[in-house]
Amino acid sequence: MKKIVILLSGRGSNLQALLDAKLPCQIVAVISNRADAQGLSIAKAHGITHAVVPHNHYPDRASFDAVLAKEIDLHAPDIIVLSGFMRILTTAFVERYRGKLINIHPSLLPSYTGINTHERALQDGVKIHGCTVHFVTPSLDVGPIIIQAAVPVLHDDTAASLAARVLHEEHRVFPQAIRWLCREQVWLNTDGRVAINRLEQPGAPLISPGLG
Repeated sequence: MKKIVILLSGRGSNLQALLDAKLPCQIVAVISNRADAQGLSIAKAHGITHAVVPHNHYPDRASFDAVLAKEIDLHAPDIIVLSGFMRILTTAFVERYRGKLINIHPSLLPSYTGINTHERALQDGVKIHGCTVHFVTPSLDVGPIIIQAAVPVLHDDTAASLAARVLHEEHRVFPQAIRWLCREQVWLNTDGRVAINRLEQPGAPLISPGLG
């Protein structure tokens, strides 16, 4: 059974979704850069080992990443999952875990990397928005894509209502991506592309606004 370490900074809703999905893996630790992260309470409630590595205790990213890596390595994980982990990681850290480091991002990458994705999507007037699960590479939010989910953008959407619709899809596709990884049905090739060893089901088209 694959061992997973989860890194988070906030409420931990995707951690809860992974736990609810009853995945074929063992979540061996939850680590946060914030002592007040609600996700730590979820880990505690489920008896999962948890730790805090406060980023503001270190003079630079490299120092923080070195301590974070030491904490991760205590658990010898097969997969490291960034679940709302609000830190930009150094190249050395990312390369250390190449092919093992997974992130979920609240946009249809490569559009809207970084933060404030829902606000920016509304400002640009896009009609379809969504989320992406991808392998992490040294460049921010541009790693090879594992799975995406799209949602319509409604004429009366606010950033909050759009975020809620996207989050619902995150809770569906994130567990699916981790399940594939645990079953070795998806992995990162040596050429940096996503390889698939499973029966691929075609997704349904989404047109927004609808025709008619």
